[in-house]
Amino acid sequence: MMEHRNKYWTLDDIPWDQFDPTKVDPDMLRIVKAAAMVEFNGGIYAEYLCSVFDNDPQFQDASRRWAFEEVQHGSALARWAQMADPDFDFDARFKDFSSKIQLPTDANSSVRGTRCGELVARCMVEVGTSSYYSALREASEEPVLRLICEKIAQDEIRHYKLFYTHMERYRDIENLGKLKRLWVGLGRIGESEDDELAYAYYAANNNGEAYNRKQCIRAYMSRAYGFYEIRHVERAITLIFKAIGFAPHSRMANWMARAACWFLNLRMNRTTAAA
Repeated sequence: MMEHRNKYWTLDDIPWDQFDPTKVDPDMLRIVKAAAMVEFNGGIYAEYLCSVFDNDPQFQDASRRWAFEEVQHGSALARWAQMADPDFDFDARFKDFSSKIQLPTDANSSVRGTRCGELVARCMVEVGTSSYYSALREASEEPVLRLICEKIAQDEIRHYKLFYTHMERYRDIENLGKLKRLWVGLGRIGESEDDELAYAYYAANNNGEAYNRKQCIRAYMSRAYGFYEIRHVERAITLIFKAIGFAPHSRMANWMARAACWFLNLRMNRTTAAA
């Protein structure tokens, strides 16, 4: 497994010798293994983005730097997972994952319909991952994982700002209104239960059983949802509203945060019961 560097932090900055196996949460370990798969696949996303933005070298350079850091996230999470579970063969597991989950890297247009829509979707992803790793950091008692999640969460906020800046540029070019951005954002949020995450969980954790998407997404969600607190959801809603073009600190945003928390609790209870 390759170790990647960037100018903000490297794997050498992680105090691996402070790893405490007695503080590893087995359920958290399973979702961290899945997260390592998705993060390490960042290079493929960069190829797709560079193809969609084929005449925009400024954004292409930015997307390659972004992907470099995403791959480093995957490397850090995978290394921690291998310390927590020495039998975890990340390279073999990732080979399976990457062979099944593929993107149209030669696409000449965004699957979101417009370039601005593509960047709105990327903002949604960065909001979700920043909230996710913030929640894991606060829930984990293992010191090395806490530091890794802290650094990744900070990176994801910076990545959100990166995509937001370019989204503003294309919003003016393509004149994509609030309602269309809202539709794209809702669509991307709805994809949180698609095959990518489900298969990442399966590839990372299966012991030879057949793949069942519904069972895998339930197993993932029943673990992941339990780590969220209302402050993580409120922060996410604020950033989502900003990307869409709504007032981020409005009554509507507060209402949406409460509704999102209610929904997460409902989904957690349902997926836990189903799992």
